[in-house]
Amino acid sequence: MARQRLSLSKVTQTLTDLDSFLADCQQRVEAALRQFLPDTDTLPTQLHAAMRYAVLDGGKRIRPVLVYAAGHALGARGKQLDVAACAIECIHVYSLIHDDLPAMDDDDLRRGKPSCHKAFGEAEAILAGDALQAQAFYLLSHADMGGIPAPQRLAMIERLALASGSRGMVGGQAIDLAAVGKTLGIAELEDMHIHKTGMLIRAAVLLGALCAENADETLTRALDHYGKYIGLAFQVQDDILDVTGNTEQLGKQAGADRALDKPTYPALLGLAGARERAQELHSAALEALSDLDENADPLRWISQYIVERST
Repeated sequence: MARQRLSLSKVTQTLTDLDSFLADCQQRVEAALRQFLPDTDTLPTQLHAAMRYAVLDGGKRIRPVLVYAAGHALGARGKQLDVAACAIECIHVYSLIHDDLPAMDDDDLRRGKPSCHKAFGEAEAILAGDALQAQAFYLLSHADMGGIPAPQRLAMIERLALASGSRGMVGGQAIDLAAVGKTLGIAELEDMHIHKTGMLIRAAVLLGALCAENADETLTRALDHYGKYIGLAFQVQDDILDVTGNTEQLGKQAGADRALDKPTYPALLGLAGARERAQELHSAALEALSDLDENADPLRWISQYIVERST
């Protein structure tokens, strides 16, 4: 399949709003994912069908969009960013497949369709998640990234591995499961979500930055701070939507956190307090970008989108 040739260098010339940027990036990463994932006629066919079912045709693709936006802010080219965007999405979807399993959150719906284990069975879903995790690192180590030097690729692999493992997303999930039915303080709650949700979002921003040639260390550090703030803001808004949204709107079961007696921002701060916290994090994210020029505007729009989204 031919790779889509959307030029991110034209974004500042043609972009009129966030919807256009999201649509362009979503279209680009969808085309790249279709290319990079094994076809369903490749053995083992059922496993590859489960992988493609879980990954394709669904989701907001916020993490890949952040790869593109951060890379654009520092002058990275689209082809360089495609692989990193697909790798981060493979890790994210692997985590969703496993989170939905009966032994974890036991969710029957994901992205508006039956969860992977409902469509393919638990064993196949576990294997699909495992395979997507491996696929992410295969892409970063093997796929054409437009001449990005090996040290930068190794830095991406290191960052994604750290963000995905026991000191990142998986560790946060373990803390989350252990916290069911318990009352956490705000510091404990934020520490959990810095790992569970925030680390992968932060990694998406940094992978985009690492795709740029000779990225300025000060600006990269600023992007890392931005990623930390929006990672937390994303989870705060997720918790709010679990209370205020509906299942059709969210594409997953509304009220799931309350049903499982999980600690959340609204439970701890109330809805008004949770909304205030989201706005504080949004303001901090914008401040982190204060030394970046208009090429970072998509990152500013994404931060606003995260705290105002309804899905």
